[in-house]
Amino acid sequence: MKRRAAIKNMMIFAGGIYLLPSCSGDPGKASVELAHITISAQQEALLAAIAETLIPGTKDAPGAKDLNLHLFTLKMVDDCHSADDQQKFVSSLRVMDKEGLFTRLDGAKREKFITDLLEDTNAPEELREFMKITKQRVIQGFKNSKYAMTDLKQYELVPGRYNGYYPVENV
Repeated sequence: MKRRAAIKNMMIFAGGIYLLPSCSGDPGKASVELAHITISAQQEALLAAIAETLIPGTKDAPGAKDLNLHLFTLKMVDDCHSADDQQKFVSSLRVMDKEGLFTRLDGAKREKFITDLLEDTNAPEELREFMKITKQRVIQGFKNSKYAMTDLKQYELVPGRYNGYYPVENV
């Protein structure tokens, strides 16, 4: 019986050794695996702050950060956008991260910064395109999130209810 216990413990130990490298993630790397773009953890945090500004959380509803919409945005840019859009997205994120354009602002100024960037035609085109993509993907992620699909919308199985008494107008 001791041999079986020793073999079992040895297999558990070997499995732990095999899985150990995946548990020690690089602290400077993004938390989602991306194939075409490279994002640092600091840039991911910046994108999370931008997403949270677009869809802030309240006591009754989760915000963009709670729903991980920044990760959704990164994955969608990585999978669905052209290489040119991906390059512009990453370079704009690096510029915003390096210069601290967004992180040094407070809540109301962050909203104004995003609004001005989207509406101002004199703003750098790459930053405007970055903000358009981010806003589009954050809103798409929110609309498709579990929270929006179950708590905000009344779910009905397709094709929905049949109402035999619905009034029909003569055309």
